[in-house]
Amino acid sequence: MTVVTKHVQVVTEGENSVIDLTQEVQRRVDESKLTSGLATVFVSGSTAAVTTLEFEPGLVNDFPEMLERAAPRNHAYDHQNMWNDNNGHSHVKAALVGPSLVVPFVDGKLALGTWQQIVLVELDIRPRTRTIVLQMMGE
Repeated sequence: MTVVTKHVQVVTEGENSVIDLTQEVQRRVDESKLTSGLATVFVSGSTAAVTTLEFEPGLVNDFPEMLERAAPRNHAYDHQNMWNDNNGHSHVKAALVGPSLVVPFVDGKLALGTWQQIVLVELDIRPRTRTIVLQMMGE
């Protein structure tokens, strides 16, 4: 088994940015020369998340709105009391979604559904430069 690790920098526009990573992940799988295996997509940081969804305007709006209902910005978070950074909700949302995703690839292609894309969700209150770690394992 071979392991190939790549790092990708992504600049976000701040809270609720949803960025399609699918083509970048596929490009890195292509570059790895692996034909069968697993691609792990991991975002470094505690206020961003990685998931899949259909990357279309309706869901790009719906997903952050759903997260706002689960962890509203105007709630009193102990994290904010400790650090005065006003992003307690960002940390909670990121923990709900999670920082990583594993996608199998077969014959060199990500095994995603027709309407399924890999996305980064920025949850911090300000724009950030995120490091995405892509690790492909396979043969």
